[in-house]
Amino acid sequence: MFQTFSLRAPGLRKRRLYRRLLYHHVPLLAVSASSVVCIYVTRPYRDVWMKASFATAYPALILLLATLAIGPLHVLWRRGNPISMDLRRDVGIWAGVLAVVHTVIGQNVHLRGRPWLYYVYQHWRRHVVPLRHDVFGLANYTGMLCTLLIVALLATSNDYSLRRLGTRSWKKLQRWNYAAFGLVAIHALAYEEGIEHQKLPFVVTTVASLALAAMLQLTGFAMRRRTKSSY
Repeated sequence: MFQTFSLRAPGLRKRRLYRRLLYHHVPLLAVSASSVVCIYVTRPYRDVWMKASFATAYPALILLLATLAIGPLHVLWRRGNPISMDLRRDVGIWAGVLAVVHTVIGQNVHLRGRPWLYYVYQHWRRHVVPLRHDVFGLANYTGMLCTLLIVALLATSNDYSLRRLGTRSWKKLQRWNYAAFGLVAIHALAYEEGIEHQKLPFVVTTVASLALAAMLQLTGFAMRRRTKSSY
């Protein structure tokens, strides 16, 4: 499950791909699809777009945070922290897919047919700065920036990019995942608390998930520092 990247012969790469499809992508597809369906059918909203946006938001969030948790857990289990792990990469792929789907759906929820008003004021002449700088604008801009980062990470989450860029450059690019974490935290809490006023269990789930991912990252960082200082 925690297989790491290495250059292999074509036959071995093919077997590795089959293992990833069987042990990673099929379960991730099943979990993602079932989560989206379960959330969708249990939401009391009448609007289809609202239900679909809600149903894709939380699975995307959890998978994104899982990509941040896998590395620290690897360190905590004394297995080191390799440049690339198949499981972390595959979870990131599904997080990216759901994030993009959620973003596309989200453009049709609050301002049907006028997605540009998510980012600029309708009566823009009344504002010195026509770009939205209220809570609604903050939530949408952070969400869009997070999605663009995830798309960039998704596009380079493959062996070809790792070979072309080299491990150092590829790892620097993948570290933008931390920026995506900060952006998605602002986006999620701004929507939950400032716009939609979601029920407490959903807010608690979001805050607890963000806090757990941050705690694991800090713990993993501290352990890596301690290991380096011991040499």
